[in-house]
Amino acid sequence: MIRNLIAAERRELAALLDGLSAEQWEAPSLCAGWTVRHVVAHLTMPFRYSTPRFVLELVKSGGRFQRMSDAVARRDAPMPTAQLIAAVRDNVEHPWKPPGGGFQGALTHDVIHSLDISVPLGIEHHFPAEAMRVVLDAVVTPAARRHFGADVDGVELRAVDVGWSYGSGAPVAGLAQDLALLLTGRRVREGAFSGAGARGGAGAVRAAGARGGAGARGGAGARGGPGSTPR
Repeated sequence: MIRNLIAAERRELAALLDGLSAEQWEAPSLCAGWTVRHVVAHLTMPFRYSTPRFVLELVKSGGRFQRMSDAVARRDAPMPTAQLIAAVRDNVEHPWKPPGGGFQGALTHDVIHSLDISVPLGIEHHFPAEAMRVVLDAVVTPAARRHFGADVDGVELRAVDVGWSYGSGAPVAGLAQDLALLLTGRRVREGAFSGAGARGGAGAVRAAGARGGAGARGGAGARGGPGSTPR
């Protein structure tokens, strides 16, 4: 069932990318220092690189995944746009899973990076409620919270549009997409959250919920390797 959600999201993303202008491809994403083109190059790396080639790239980067990921994204970003779109569209059924992340991690990787692209461009990108619940469950695990520096002690997160909640304490309520961005260290629009735990604006919510800061690179399934949590 999660694999169906993954395939559907990749089809939606391919259609979104197919409609972007040349200027939008070069626009900044939510990943610091990366344009839309860099994000797509990163997101498709697991489809384009064999395991031996990935290991070789990792060795060349001294075993540091973040360094390798950034180098590969910058090197591959100039690929023809049609090839980058095809790398998404032709791999909707690809069985890639982040190491230790399973298909939940793969879906989270795709969804977070789709948000990295669509949100700064102001493009509405629909995610099924079921998919967002899977993603939110992934990004509140202890491992994900450590990776992104998310501190959710003393707050109850509520995704009002998909019927999801986590934690206990002062409520922080908002849309599932905004909570996913918050928990993965991305920039969140002002006024995205309500509730006692959100008093003080989005900046206060970030401090209480996700200290990753604006433009953190990653996502459960994002940058941690061809499979971990989003960059």
